[in-house]
Amino acid sequence: MTESRGLRIAYAVVFLLDSLETDKVDNRLVALQSLREEVLTVAEGSMPKNTARVLIEIMKELVRVSGDEIRRLKLAREFRIATSGKPRLIRKFLRRYHLLEMPEEWNQIAFDDHVHDAATKGRKSGTHLIMDAWIKGIRRLRVIYYNHIHPVSAMELLEAARIMGIDVRIGIEFAAQFRGKYVQLIWVPRGFVDSQDFLCFLAEPRLADFMIRAREVSAYRERGVMAVLDRFNDVHRPEIEATCAIPLPRLDRSAFKRFVGTGQASLVHLSRFIHRQMMQAIDENRPDSASAAEAERGQQDEPDLLRTKIEDLDPNLDPDEILSRYLSPSANPDLPDPSLFMDSPDLPDLLRLTPRELAEELSCLRSTFRITLNLSNLDAADVLEILYDCEGAITRLEIFNLKDYINGKTGHLEYIDALQRALNSGNTIAIKRIIQEIIEGLKENEKRASDGGRIEKLQGILHDIGQFKTQYKLKPLKARIGSDSTGRSVRFHGMGLVVVETLPKPARLALFRWADDIRLMIPMRLSVNRRITHIPHDRTHPLGPGFCRITESLPLLGRICRTEQEDWLVHEDSIHMESPGNIVTLGGVRHHGDKAEAKKGLNGPRKSCLSFKYLRTDLRNGLKVFFGFVPAFATFFFKYDWWVLAWLGAPIWFAITGFRNIVQSVLGGGGLRRSPLLRWNDYVSWERLTDSLLYTGFSVPLLDLVVKTWVLDQGFGIDTMTAPIQLYAWMALANGIYISGHNIFRGLPRGAIYGNFFRSILSIPIAVFFNSMIGLLLGAAGVVGVESALQKWAAVISKLASDCVAGIIEGAADRYANIRRRLRDYQSKSRLLFDIYAELEMLFPERDVPAMLNSPAKIRDTRNAEAFDLEKIIMINALDMLYFWMYQPRSRSALRQLMQGMSDEERKIFTKTQSVLRRHQEISLLLVNGILGANFMKALAFYLDRSEEYLKDLEETV
Repeated sequence: MTESRGLRIAYAVVFLLDSLETDKVDNRLVALQSLREEVLTVAEGSMPKNTARVLIEIMKELVRVSGDEIRRLKLAREFRIATSGKPRLIRKFLRRYHLLEMPEEWNQIAFDDHVHDAATKGRKSGTHLIMDAWIKGIRRLRVIYYNHIHPVSAMELLEAARIMGIDVRIGIEFAAQFRGKYVQLIWVPRGFVDSQDFLCFLAEPRLADFMIRAREVSAYRERGVMAVLDRFNDVHRPEIEATCAIPLPRLDRSAFKRFVGTGQASLVHLSRFIHRQMMQAIDENRPDSASAAEAERGQQDEPDLLRTKIEDLDPNLDPDEILSRYLSPSANPDLPDPSLFMDSPDLPDLLRLTPRELAEELSCLRSTFRITLNLSNLDAADVLEILYDCEGAITRLEIFNLKDYINGKTGHLEYIDALQRALNSGNTIAIKRIIQEIIEGLKENEKRASDGGRIEKLQGILHDIGQFKTQYKLKPLKARIGSDSTGRSVRFHGMGLVVVETLPKPARLALFRWADDIRLMIPMRLSVNRRITHIPHDRTHPLGPGFCRITESLPLLGRICRTEQEDWLVHEDSIHMESPGNIVTLGGVRHHGDKAEAKKGLNGPRKSCLSFKYLRTDLRNGLKVFFGFVPAFATFFFKYDWWVLAWLGAPIWFAITGFRNIVQSVLGGGGLRRSPLLRWNDYVSWERLTDSLLYTGFSVPLLDLVVKTWVLDQGFGIDTMTAPIQLYAWMALANGIYISGHNIFRGLPRGAIYGNFFRSILSIPIAVFFNSMIGLLLGAAGVVGVESALQKWAAVISKLASDCVAGIIEGAADRYANIRRRLRDYQSKSRLLFDIYAELEMLFPERDVPAMLNSPAKIRDTRNAEAFDLEKIIMINALDMLYFWMYQPRSRSALRQLMQGMSDEERKIFTKTQSVLRRHQEISLLLVNGILGANFMKALAFYLDRSEEYLKDLEETV
């Protein structure tokens, strides 16, 4: 009651984006919760989740754009347009922002088993990472930390994932010594109820002691990064100065640590830090005229501005190139290689462990866990030996790392994939063959064959196949696929992968119909099967329990009262290498010029603001009506000599359509028993009405001129005199095809398309009835040439019959949709109320909680701060339900149905929690003190005027 729907969503996004720049975790989580509630509960149309994803993306871009007011106004307008949730528009925006359409059931198999956040080498905080993962459509995420994890980072990540409904796992990566190099094991503790349970686990003494040792490893690694920094200052910095002709100052260690922030210093951080220092040096040495010219070309986002400036000097010198050219071991041969100093005195204890010893230590920290072997820099012989040595402790293989794949480091995966499948199947013959091939490959490599008796070791495994395969008999060796995304690189694909079969049909067609050089179909296949669960009706069905009991035994109508839940059965042990695969990346790589191309529609000349979509809403709606009216009026005016049809035909046609839209909206929103605070026009969507008028205008020449006159009358001699049934049948069929066609063009759901087609078919007998009745009335009135008059009005009669059926069917559909939305609102609020009530019962086990809610003095006497907070939440939710009851379409019907499904005790608790609305003084102070902001007067007046009426109606309902 204080802001419009679009502004509420915009404020929520801005609040979140602003909070991402701060270090206050609680603010970020509150902002994320607010955003989710706004975008998911407010988004309209048949694609609410995809609409929410688009709205967040548009607002992200709007917030980050500065300086170009024209572009900001365009984005604001597009944000408003997108709030309508029209499928065709939403799909257009999804393509612009390179997002794949996701099913509204949100059952897609979208995941990423290896990503990083800001606590390691990533760019995004836990909240930011989860928000972006949800926007991409990811439902399962595994975030990797190095050596240890800070409790605050864990809490933020887990709470953000809970808010957005993402299944998140925390993995901690440790290094272990193996044959003169380090291998990486990812430890994933499992079995936690919530984030608090995980934090309690981190506080356990045994784990806390282990984490102290793990932090020593991070400190040791940081010293190595600082050594590379010093090397860059002494050797590579002068080289860059000479190449780029800019004075580059020495890198400061303190400034670098501030740049890293809460993360763990890495070479990735260092490359980004160097890149930023280069940009600053360019800015300081660029002439003012160049800066002015750049300003005239338009503002750019900071990462793109940085990239452009550096590319002017060296097209390849981005952070990734800096990392490989100046910071890699090959570029710094003077620095010690950690793999050559594994016996160094200052080496931390954890870095001295073998994989088996490390796995044994990790198994002592928690009974429920998983260990994943990272296959980077490992070949099949290494994996075979490590799996055998660890005796089944390794239960996962990161079989595919996207970054390694892009860098061409996956030539060894074929043997490892075959070994994994052989172990899981228990196929002794296959295991033996693979081991023999590995041994033969080693014998051909003299250097590796002489590596510490490796061949003898593998031959020992060959003679112990029986014991080896039993390690994975009960607990199979599963595969994991990850992108290794940090959110920093533009050369590698971002986070997220999805199984193609689980995407909606438009998204699958978009992948295969158009060349998509942004995404990558990786050579991996995961078998999935569609599963549909039929759930019988319950008391909260929008059509009511009585209707469902009558129709449940009927073959077709019975499906109306059954809820179908569709999900996918995943066979995790079926992951294997196959080209082409069925897994595609959700992220992409940005080619040079992609960003400019993406902004082409927004950064054009100012005259592009006159584009139709950027016009004012009332002007756009007026133009829609005009464009639809022109062909309709022209058809009647030039075809008929009779002045009634010539001048009034088009207005009558439009009046039928407009009246039908208004009637169905009113019936769907509340009918005759609607809220006294709502007028009939509050239920009408004028944009929806003008869309209907636009398309109905073009149906006039189709039905009246082409179908009725040219095809049926002149072509086949069918008219109201010779064959009225055939005439109206063919006109209804043509009208149904036309309506279905423009529904497909507008991207409406399949159910709406089928419904609009068959409603035209159902209108045939009604049109024939109208034709007969009008003929009888005209004959009774003594009108001459009744059949001729009926032939002239045939298209209008067919239109009237079709709209009569449409008004009933679409009105019922609107009613169903409104009740379903209100049930969703009430169910979320009632669940929250019951949870809060349960917390109050636990806080005061010996007191009468309902009596406490009715008496503020009893709450104050407890002096319990938590009880005060819970009481305020109950008040806020009661105000929401008051608003639902008085202002939301079909809220009263929905609440009655919901309460029918409650037990007597639940109904009693529900009404008692609503009775807090009688505490006028406290709630008024709550509103005056700013819970709704400065614009609270309308809401306060509404509460004081209508709360008693609401409580009285609620008592009668119960």
